[in-house]
Amino acid sequence: MAKPILRITNLHKSYGQVEVLHGVDLAVEAGEVVVIIGPSGSGKSSLLSCINFLEPFEAGEVVFDSKPVGFGPAGAASRMRLPEQHLNVLRRELGMVFQQFNLFPHMTVLQNITEAPIRVKGVAPQLAIEQARRLLKKVGLEAKEKSYPHSLSGGQQQRIAIARALAMEPKLMLFDEVTSALDPELKGEVLRVMRALAEDGMTMLVVTHELGFAREIADRVVFMENGRIVEAGTPEQLFEHPRSERTRQFLSSFQAV
Repeated sequence: MAKPILRITNLHKSYGQVEVLHGVDLAVEAGEVVVIIGPSGSGKSSLLSCINFLEPFEAGEVVFDSKPVGFGPAGAASRMRLPEQHLNVLRRELGMVFQQFNLFPHMTVLQNITEAPIRVKGVAPQLAIEQARRLLKKVGLEAKEKSYPHSLSGGQQQRIAIARALAMEPKLMLFDEVTSALDPELKGEVLRVMRALAEDGMTMLVVTHELGFAREIADRVVFMENGRIVEAGTPEQLFEHPRSERTRQFLSSFQAV
């Protein structure tokens, strides 16, 4: 049986005296779309930040593509933080898109997308430009390559952020509430791009409050609360036949709105 591309084991994360992740276990298979839902403050975004080590964690293990993230392999005599170079290599294959677009304001759309492939991966500029144009077509913004971020709508900027992450050809894409700052019309633009990625077989771990979208694209849905995974299952299992009373309450609160 193939190893999962991402395996999280007994993960604990604290901010000061407040523990936000309490022993989380989760695995993601290659080609799988896993969507994490749950109330605000349940630890969803903190979990994504630990996966690519934007936030160090106090205990547990994250293994991406068979390589430990952040700290040396489990079972070692002492918990050793791995060198930054090791982490940078892993991050080349681990794309992340945030709620905020984080585009470089002084660069055109095309420059935003080609910067990392050229500087980090050493891709020839012309090849990087050709790839960027293919990605712009994929996200429906091929006419915007010479534009600057300030001239784009929020939905357009978020689609550019997705294209920029895809330019590194990641093995796993992390999406952290990427539509929460957008109005409904712009939100639909971004969700269409993510839906197409799922259909293309991109491995994705998605944090979202868009429950209809989660039901549509997910292979598996995970419900979190208070830093713990309450339950997980297929969209049909979790949305139609939740085992936990807390999950039922959470889903009912959305249906009542």
